[in-house]
Amino acid sequence: MLRRLQTLLQRKFKILLFFLLLLALLMHMALDLALPAAPSSCSCIPKAANPLGLPPSGPLVSVRKKLSLRILQDFSGSNGSLEKGSRSLEGRPPAGDGSKTVLRDRDFKHQRAGVKSAWTGRSKMAALFEHPLYKIPIPELVKKDKLFSVNPKKKFTLKSSGSDEWVSSSKAEMVLPTGKTPYDTYPTWLRFHIGINRYELYSRQDPITPTLLEELATQKIIGSVQKPGGTQLKLIMTFPNYGEALFKPMKQTRDQETPADFFYFSDFERHNAEIAAFHLDRILDFRRIPPVAGRLVNITKEIRDITTDKKLARTFFISPASNVCFFGECSYYCSTEHALCGKPDQLEGSMAALLPDKELAKRHSWRSPWRRSYHKSKKAEWELNQNYCAQVRKTPPYDSGSRLLDLIDMTVLDFLMGNMDRHHYETFEKFGNDTFLLHLDNGRGFGRHSHDEMSILAPLQQCCSIKKSTFLRLQLLATEPYRLSDIMREVLASDRLSPVLSEPHLEALDRRLQQVLDMVRVCMAKGGQKEVLVDDMGKLKQGIWQRQETRSKKA
Repeated sequence: MLRRLQTLLQRKFKILLFFLLLLALLMHMALDLALPAAPSSCSCIPKAANPLGLPPSGPLVSVRKKLSLRILQDFSGSNGSLEKGSRSLEGRPPAGDGSKTVLRDRDFKHQRAGVKSAWTGRSKMAALFEHPLYKIPIPELVKKDKLFSVNPKKKFTLKSSGSDEWVSSSKAEMVLPTGKTPYDTYPTWLRFHIGINRYELYSRQDPITPTLLEELATQKIIGSVQKPGGTQLKLIMTFPNYGEALFKPMKQTRDQETPADFFYFSDFERHNAEIAAFHLDRILDFRRIPPVAGRLVNITKEIRDITTDKKLARTFFISPASNVCFFGECSYYCSTEHALCGKPDQLEGSMAALLPDKELAKRHSWRSPWRRSYHKSKKAEWELNQNYCAQVRKTPPYDSGSRLLDLIDMTVLDFLMGNMDRHHYETFEKFGNDTFLLHLDNGRGFGRHSHDEMSILAPLQQCCSIKKSTFLRLQLLATEPYRLSDIMREVLASDRLSPVLSEPHLEALDRRLQQVLDMVRVCMAKGGQKEVLVDDMGKLKQGIWQRQETRSKKA
């Protein structure tokens, strides 16, 4: 009897517990239906769903914080690529789908909270280009000033046999549409090459540049091989219109700084530094860096499956986290320990438009007079001799023309970026010594925002000379309406990998700009304004300006 009573009580208890749980569930559902959703106080743009169905990046961020020091010490870029790769996929469609990029609210928070200026409500970049300092014309171009002479009767098409030869319009089967010229048949990359001249890679208002940037970020990739030479992995990507681009993969996250104990010659080459360098060079009105755009690349479909490079193909593997990785062959950081990994196969990188082939347009490589020793203990001569500039001024090609001033322009650019790795520079041979310097290979810039390497400014400090136009533009970029960090933030927001630079790097630009201006003022206090500011705005009677004046007299 007692056993039956115990069993009965157990059954009743279980039934009672079941009804209590059911009642709690019904009450919860009733509350959800009865109460309206509370309006969110956040004005943020809702985060878009991850297109790859990946888990949120929160755990990855916490893991990255724990392993940050080890990652930097080991120079392992895989974890950095994974973390940033997942972050970059949030709120953004897959690369190459043709749709507009949806950026997260925090990507634009600094723009909305920016200081008020005379240009509120309009593009600061557009306002900058409307300033008279950005409307100074280059000398009139003659045939010798152009890198290429183009036959206006030729159009870009291919033989039916599938070869990549050009054919004249008389032999081509393609008929030009009404109102079109042969130039309209040229792909964007070819128009970019044709536009190169003695004074600039591209013009200030060149309509080709935005189109080229868009194509670098979206065009279908049909070929991928490793670029020979160099210390770190780079790839040459080929497009259907026979254009090519240099791809530098992501190796560090935005908020990682190069440790102070690392030498400049063992630092990573950063993809975001290449992107930012192009825009900074354009803002400074140098226009000596080929266009660069950020891109999210599918390692599987756009590299592994289409590469014809057997050495590169051998280095692909699947990581323990089921991500696609590869490391290629190079002098540094090309090993399993330093592999580049996608998330699971998406990887950020910079896509830089290639210059014309050297067989078509030869380039001369010049060793920089202020080249560093690239040694752990030895110092270069310029680091020991404060009168070093006097020797340089007596040495061709720095003894005439604008070469020394152009090199100081490059010095200013490097200092703003924190780039210590400028051992050589190049010029187009066709133009001799009277032409601009190509500012190539900027991947080691923007490594440390907390440190300003004053030794980069040695050419300016020792020579105490700078172009008047450069100084005036730097002064302009230090004023409220045209603040350098604000303009950089604006132009970088348009890149598909935005944010390209972290906020501390943008703030460092303003700080370093003031240091350049202070150094010039110190020089002027010692030697006078006329001696320091060299007039290149139509009054310089030497170099390219003197040649232009001679041409005018002959005409």
